[in-house]
Amino acid sequence: MRYELTDLRLFLEIAQARNLSAGASAVFITPSSASYRLKNLEQALGTPLFERTPRGMELTPAGEAMLHHVRELFEGVERMQGDVGRFVSGLKGHIRLVANSSSLNGFATGSLGRFLVLNPGIDADIEERQSESIPAAVLAREADIGIFAGATEIEGLALHAYAVDRLVIVAPRDHLLAAQSAVRLGAALEFDFVCMSRGSSNYLFLRDSAQRLGKPLRARLHAHSFEAVLALVAAGVGVALVPSSVLGDDPQARPYAVLDLAESWALRKLHLVVRRDARPPAFVEECMRFLLDDPRVASTRAALP
Repeated sequence: MRYELTDLRLFLEIAQARNLSAGASAVFITPSSASYRLKNLEQALGTPLFERTPRGMELTPAGEAMLHHVRELFEGVERMQGDVGRFVSGLKGHIRLVANSSSLNGFATGSLGRFLVLNPGIDADIEERQSESIPAAVLAREADIGIFAGATEIEGLALHAYAVDRLVIVAPRDHLLAAQSAVRLGAALEFDFVCMSRGSSNYLFLRDSAQRLGKPLRARLHAHSFEAVLALVAAGVGVALVPSSVLGDDPQARPYAVLDLAESWALRKLHLVVRRDARPPAFVEECMRFLLDDPRVASTRAALP
């Protein structure tokens, strides 16, 4: 049986977006053409690949099996293009990175940006997710590289020590907490918080931590970036939970107070993860090494035992 790469790419995009129109847009065809191509693919295979539901396009068991092989197929195509491209005009390709908010904002985005400047033939997708979901996403080939906080028991992954960061509480200089050098999260939750956006892994972590303590999270405002959160804290709107990596390098220049978070989990070990059995294109390996060897990132690993 012969398969058109366009049809397989369409299937992959629909599966990832769970939406036919979004999948069609990703491969630059109309939704009607996408529906026709998908129907022909399902007829050729002799089984439905999707179940059409009010929530969107849900994969059938056959579709789940198909997705695994299609991701593997396009990994091979990407690897081929990358390996051949090196002989033409340097590294070429596309990298998919998933990371939690601390990793993205404190370390990875800057490193990846410098890598892309040095390699103009490479593009990248960056997606923020909660740390708990990142290892599974890498194992499922939803990303080439993952960066997350903590450890994982998921097998089939190669973990590399990436960086060390610490969560802290920041407060306005005239706040009741400002005179303290450290605070427990439970005590900080007695006050109003400035939070990251509701979909941010930083906010979801804070929300879940508050729930475990049995305390309400009094979120006065959700901001779109850590820079905005810090500005709002400095203006007196509330306190915030942030990674220390997003603070300015000069403590004297900070217009807010920084308090150590007196929790064992406040010191965060960040890991970079890839599939153990992966045979990535050269440009993915180059990117991984670049991320790990960034001097600012590498210097934080001195805190590891």
